[in-house]
Amino acid sequence: MEEVRSSSAWVASHASHVSIDSEGLEKVVSSVENSIPKVEWNYEGIHYFDNGPLTIQYLFVLDALNFCFWPDKDLNYDDLASGLKAALENDKSVFDADRLQKYTGPDLRQLLKWPRPLPLEDERVRLMHEVGLELERSFGGKASNIVESCGKSATKLVSTIARHFPGFRDHTVYKGHQVFLYKRAQIFAADVWGAFKGQGYGEFSDVGSITIFADYIVPAVLQQLGVLRYSSTLANNIESNKEIGSGTEEEVELRACSIYAVEKMRDLIQKRTGKQVLSVELDLWLWAYGISNPSLKHHRTLSIYY
Repeated sequence: MEEVRSSSAWVASHASHVSIDSEGLEKVVSSVENSIPKVEWNYEGIHYFDNGPLTIQYLFVLDALNFCFWPDKDLNYDDLASGLKAALENDKSVFDADRLQKYTGPDLRQLLKWPRPLPLEDERVRLMHEVGLELERSFGGKASNIVESCGKSATKLVSTIARHFPGFRDHTVYKGHQVFLYKRAQIFAADVWGAFKGQGYGEFSDVGSITIFADYIVPAVLQQLGVLRYSSTLANNIESNKEIGSGTEEEVELRACSIYAVEKMRDLIQKRTGKQVLSVELDLWLWAYGISNPSLKHHRTLSIYY
């Protein structure tokens, strides 16, 4: 995760379109430093959980598909999480590795009970096939074996996933510099930690190494809170719902500066209070804040990474 932190810091120091407002950051920290709003991992009851390996299988499939909802105004993360949960409750073999390799777009729609094609549907199906094939080839068909192979290390879990599953390799090149973000690989580690409440499969000695999960919502919340500032061109593009290309300077800056800003918030809270706050806790709070403000304008990028 040090690569994520250091490359995000590099982007923040060279950014042309997004900047971090130190005064705004300090104001937000002052408002929450003594009481970070606690958000339960499954606060809406939308996830499958049976306290065993099937939960890990569910979470891995969920996070393989957890990207790009915005082109469909009615589709959101809750639809994906609860749809997959219902499918698994109906058929415990629905995410077996051999079955994952055979799904089609209409099959996935039927699983989710979604009435029309999903955004980037072909990519979602491709990633299901990729997950099923590699789970079968390298991990005995079970995502729980990935977790068990990592010796209670979230960092090792993220790197193992990125090494074996190309669809999780969330990195790019910015101004000639490689940038690592790893949103979905990190959120899988955080989901396992959150689902199992830091015990059993969810026990990671280095959970503090996980950064926030750079997506659409967190930059929008940070901008609303006065932590991030946008150039007038970028602000206008977001306000007018203009698509921002994947891998463009603007898009990379939105994500990387969000990571760097929250790391600065985390450091400042620890400096002021002596308490270690996890980035995953800050992310849960920021994400919940964003979801509770549906009118919040976010950037629009077609991407399989978030």
